[in-house]
Amino acid sequence: MLKPKKLAFSISRQFPSLKPKQPEEARRDLVGDFLLRLKKCVSVNQLREIQAQMLLNSVDKPNFLIPKAVELGDFTHASLLFSATEEPNHYSFNFMIRGLTNTWHDHVGALSLYRRMKVSGLRPDNFTYNFVFVACGNLLEIRVGRSVHSSLFKVGLERDDHVNHSLITMYAKCGFVEYARKVFDEITEKDMVSWNSMIAGYSLAGKAEDAVGLFRRMEEEGVEPDERTLVSVLGACAHLGDLKTGRLLEDIAIRKKIGLNAFLGPKLISMYGKCGELDSARRVFNQMVSKDRVAWNAMITVYSQNGRSMEAIKLFREMEDSRVSPDAVTLSTVLSACGSVGAFELGKRIESYASETGLQHNIYVATGLVDMYGKCGSIEDALRVFESMPVKTEATWNAMISTYAHHGHAQEALLLFSQMSAPPSDVTFVGVLSACVHAGLVDQGRRYFHEMSSSFGLVPKIEHYTNVIDLLARAGMLNEAWEFMEKFPGKPDEIMLGAVLGACQKRKDVVVGGKVMKMLIEMEEAKNAGNYVISSKVYADMKMWDESAKVRALMRDRGVVKTPGCSWIEMDGEMMEFNAGSDCLQCGREDAGSLLGLLVEEMKKGRCDFSSGSLSFVVSSDDESGAKCCRSLKTQESMNQYASFAFDTYNVGTKRWLQMS
Repeated sequence: MLKPKKLAFSISRQFPSLKPKQPEEARRDLVGDFLLRLKKCVSVNQLREIQAQMLLNSVDKPNFLIPKAVELGDFTHASLLFSATEEPNHYSFNFMIRGLTNTWHDHVGALSLYRRMKVSGLRPDNFTYNFVFVACGNLLEIRVGRSVHSSLFKVGLERDDHVNHSLITMYAKCGFVEYARKVFDEITEKDMVSWNSMIAGYSLAGKAEDAVGLFRRMEEEGVEPDERTLVSVLGACAHLGDLKTGRLLEDIAIRKKIGLNAFLGPKLISMYGKCGELDSARRVFNQMVSKDRVAWNAMITVYSQNGRSMEAIKLFREMEDSRVSPDAVTLSTVLSACGSVGAFELGKRIESYASETGLQHNIYVATGLVDMYGKCGSIEDALRVFESMPVKTEATWNAMISTYAHHGHAQEALLLFSQMSAPPSDVTFVGVLSACVHAGLVDQGRRYFHEMSSSFGLVPKIEHYTNVIDLLARAGMLNEAWEFMEKFPGKPDEIMLGAVLGACQKRKDVVVGGKVMKMLIEMEEAKNAGNYVISSKVYADMKMWDESAKVRALMRDRGVVKTPGCSWIEMDGEMMEFNAGSDCLQCGREDAGSLLGLLVEEMKKGRCDFSSGSLSFVVSSDDESGAKCCRSLKTQESMNQYASFAFDTYNVGTKRWLQMS
């Protein structure tokens, strides 16, 4: 490779200035030498030196230079050369259109250049149409795409496989997958690219079942899948939760010796994660020799989406140690995990990193910060981030509304909803109705439920019905709650029934309670231990001892067990996990039992009702550590579910802080 500093000298020696009347043959040789030098050119500096020598030797061939400028990714230089060319040829137009679509992603510019090419009298070829369809697909310009498609018949390219593959992708991206399939079916001799284009098209259009079905047909016809096939079908398997086909694809990759590269590895990880096979996902991750950011993100996302927030945070720290820089996807995913376990300090550190790297206003990161701060109890920080965002999506508004609702600030949540600039979704109304439940706003809750369909054209889902039923049940309107549940178009689930059952137990309503219990017992898939325990207790209150015993026996037969509550403490940047009924790890020198007793008394003073259950404490002492004091508190409340609270005391200056989760 020539070094830029020596390039001028090297070219000058090879291309001495032409004499005014040099023979044409020598001139052709000189042009050939320039073409050879352009072919070997590997940098923009070299290209500019060659251009300078061409000008010195009166070789005016800008169409030679444009393709190389595009190849090197120099948009400015390529544009200047193209603009300075009086008559760009077919070759230059094609390379510029390709550069605008593939390299610079200026799809509007690519279509504009395509129109200019036609006006200039040049005839587009299969190379041109290929990238025009790429531009149409990325812009979702179905009208332009169909118009260009019709022009293929005029130029005899309707059977060109190269063009048809791009056409399939364009239609799929625009959501016209039936047109894509028609193009695919009309290809007489389908090669690997044909199959891959249609399978990928189905995946792009969200037609996962069709993608897997076409893959099976491909196998039946004896076509061997390649890496691109596997990547597309794995995405479809993840969407369907099709573990069987997913495992088959991994076996094919092993048989064909396709390594776990940056494309296949993350897809396998995501597929196993969507299927709930976290150990298999981690195995694939560990087997990857080279892990890029996409691979780390895939594994962190798998942990976060499957409720393994602690593992997600731990893996994020390993990612930092491996010197792989996190991006917006990483940060938003880890922020979700932080919110789940109350990792407030790590969340704050992520916000600082986002500010340092210019990601603080990324819509996903900022929305994740609002959600994280809200779940960690810092409404002020959530509101600060929310108000600082220059652009807010529907998800951002939902996060802030849910924050207010979760912490009992119903009026603030409803006021924010009234100010919402983005169109609300069904998720928005879950937060709004939840706010009404927390504040006992029965009339407003009913009104918002009806406004979903009447004002916003949204169809209420089971979550919305459950919220309204919970709202009515908490207000003691059990008959109305039952009637409202009967209006639900689907089958009530155990969460919906549990909301009514809990209120029935509290208000000693055996009539509605009996009907709810009967429905719960008939649900073979019911696995909520609290509902069984409450049902048994309600039957016992009614002196129906045989029925109470049957419920307990049914609970055993179905393998339903009580899941202990779990809570976390963040201490010195590390997360500590505690389960209900478990002893603490370390305790301070102070009397932890007294502190816990004080907390319970304060909880009783403030609206915490323990009348329906009992409290028991697990207190252990260890005088070796004065830094931490952790306890588990087990409460049996109205739903007879176990909840765990962990608290931590530590000194900051002269003040003593208490953190509780």
